[in-house]
Amino acid sequence: MRTQRQVVDYSLRRRSVLREVYSGRVGTHEVCDASPYLKSAAKFHGEPTEDHCPVCRRENLTHVHYIYGDELKQAAGQARRKAELPVLAMTFREFQVYVVEVCRGCGWNHLVEQYLLGRDGIEQSTGTADAVGANAPAGSTGAGRTPTRARTRLRPGSGE
Repeated sequence: MRTQRQVVDYSLRRRSVLREVYSGRVGTHEVCDASPYLKSAAKFHGEPTEDHCPVCRRENLTHVHYIYGDELKQAAGQARRKAELPVLAMTFREFQVYVVEVCRGCGWNHLVEQYLLGRDGIEQSTGTADAVGANAPAGSTGAGRTPTRARTRLRPGSGE
């Protein structure tokens, strides 16, 4: 996607969890704990993949995309199809997308990645020094910092 930025990939954490399961240090009941809501979201809003479940190896995994952001209001926390995301990215300035893989058979679920989407990414991609300075917080020179990074640090409740 054109506006996708600040991508965090959780594949190393996934491999670590699976290594613990395969070695017997962690039981499958601890990792195959998808809630009924997550399984329902996978059924109605998920995107099927060609990858088999790493635990039961019977079913194909499904990716569920959850969206979060202040601008989304009541839509925050909803599962959306991947095809809907570009339309939302052009509608809203910035929101977070969390991709969860789910096995509808055994209940395996794991966060695959997270990233930011929104119109702010388009403004950055055309980014000139003037655009960086215009989006920087008051009293900041904006040097060495992208506008989004400055905003995410100052957003209340972001935990940064």
